[in-house]
Amino acid sequence: MKPRLEFFKADPELLKAVQTLNAKVDQCGLEKSLLHLIKLRASQINGCSYCVDMHTREARADGESEQRVYLVSAWRESPLYSDRERAAFEWTETLTWLADKPVTDSLYTEMLEHFSEQELVKLSVAVGMINVWNRLCVPFHAIHPVERAKAA
Repeated sequence: MKPRLEFFKADPELLKAVQTLNAKVDQCGLEKSLLHLIKLRASQINGCSYCVDMHTREARADGESEQRVYLVSAWRESPLYSDRERAAFEWTETLTWLADKPVTDSLYTEMLEHFSEQELVKLSVAVGMINVWNRLCVPFHAIHPVERAKAA
């Protein structure tokens, strides 16, 4: 696969604004580990190899365990995640699949058990932000770094 378009070069001014918002999201006060996990989950849903690779690496570099990173796609079946993280995963999936998975009153009520209203806004913007990156990387074929496999 080859990149279709280098979107940073195509519109540097707009992408600078996207990067500014992204930096604000990363510094919004939500746990760094939570942000890594929801970015990874949304990127898995959207099939964004660039972002899956990046957020896996970043999570590991910031101390997340390999096991928790590996099991994000199967979070419902794993006891490794807190109730707050589980709620964030559900919110992430719902907002990523918004057309097919409406935000119900029960989900909203559940979210308020784990997040303040301000935190829920921050989480929602974080989910929107990773979806923006996924919607740039996937259609334009952003290529993640490729390491050559070592010979056995």
